Amino acid sequence: MIPVSPQPLVFSPPPAKILIIKPSALGDIVHTLPFLSAVRNRFPQAEIHWVVARGLHFFLEGHAMIDRLWILDKDRWKQLSRLGKTVVAINGFRKELAKEKFDISIDLSGLLRSGLISFAAGARYKLGFSDSDEGSPFFYTHTVEGGEQIHAIDRYLKLAALMGCDISSVSFPLPPYPTDSPLLATLPERFCIIAPSAGKEANRWPPDRFGELAGVLPFPSVIISNAADAPLAAQVTAASGGKAIDLAGQTGLKELVALIAKAQCLISNDTGPMHIAAALGIPVFALFGPANPIRTGPYGPNHTVIREDLPCTPCYRRKPCDHWSCMQGLTVEKVQRVILNKLAASGRHL
Repeated sequence: MIPVSPQPLVFSPPPAKILIIKPSALGDIVHTLPFLSAVRNRFPQAEIHWVVARGLHFFLEGHAMIDRLWILDKDRWKQLSRLGKTVVAINGFRKELAKEKFDISIDLSGLLRSGLISFAAGARYKLGFSDSDEGSPFFYTHTVEGGEQIHAIDRYLKLAALMGCDISSVSFPLPPYPTDSPLLATLPERFCIIAPSAGKEANRWPPDRFGELAGVLPFPSVIISNAADAPLAAQVTAASGGKAIDLAGQTGLKELVALIAKAQCLISNDTGPMHIAAALGIPVFALFGPANPIRTGPYGPNHTVIREDLPCTPCYRRKPCDHWSCMQGLTVEKVQRVILNKLAASGRHL
C-alpha cells in the first residue's frame, strides 16, 4: 500500500512541459515507468522530457510517452583529462534546458547532480523527496517524504500522487522492442535466463554457483550480461558443464528485453534485467544478500526472493565482508529446491 502523500498540487494552467530526471541505472529507469504512465495519463497534452545517461538512452528510445530525451554524458564528464570540455558541455546542457521553460521538473534520483539539473531547468515547480541525499532538497519547491522501508516504485509514485495522478494501479509501459531476431531464433523453444551480474560486488552470488545451478536444472539456461561482465558470464558457463548458453555482450538493451520476454523465468542477483523481467510478468527468482528486497526487489506477487534470514542483513555493503554469510549461505541445493518447488506449484513447467 502506497502511503498517502500531502495534498495534491493544483496546476493552473495545466503544465505544458514536464521534465523527469532519472539518468540511471537500468533498474531505476524501469522503476520509473509506472511514474511515467501515471503522469502521462494525468497530463495527456503535456510534453514529457526525460534526462537519461548516455548508453541507457537506447532503452528509452522510441517510447510513445516521451517527447524528448536529454542525454547526460556523465561518464565522460567524470574524466579529469576532459575538464575544460566538460565545463563547456555542462554549461551548454544547462542553457538548453533553461530554454525549454519547463513547468514542472521531478527529480527521482535525489542526488546533488540531479538537484542541480532540476535547478538548471528552472521550472516553476521543482519536485523531489525531502529525505534525499547530498543536499538536493535545497533545490526543490515542493517535496514529499520518500521513506526507507518502501519499494522504489511506490516511492516514485508518491511524487505522482503529489501531482494529482491516479496511482491506484501500477503499469509498466515498456519502450518498443523487437519481437524476434536472428539471435532469438538460435535458442531452445523453452529456456530460463541467468543474470549473474550486479552493480555492487557484494550483491553477486558466486559465479561458480550460478554455473552449478545451470548444470543441475532440468532445462536450458541462457547466461546474459553486458560486455564488461563477459568474463563473469564465462565463469558461469564453464561451471555449468556445457549446459548453459553464453550470450554475454551479444544483446543491446532492446534485444535484451525481447530475450527476457521469451524466457520462462529469470534467475538473478539484484540487477537491471531482474526488473525488466518483473515488468514483463516473467517469474523472477532473485538472490538477495546485502541489498534490501523491500526497496529494490522484483515488484509484484509472482516473484520469489531467495535470501538468508540473518540479523546483519540488509547492510547495503558494496564489497563482501569477511564472512559474507548472506551470499555464502545460499547453497546451490537450496536455490534449486526453491525454484523447482515454486515452478511446480504454479504449474509452470519447462
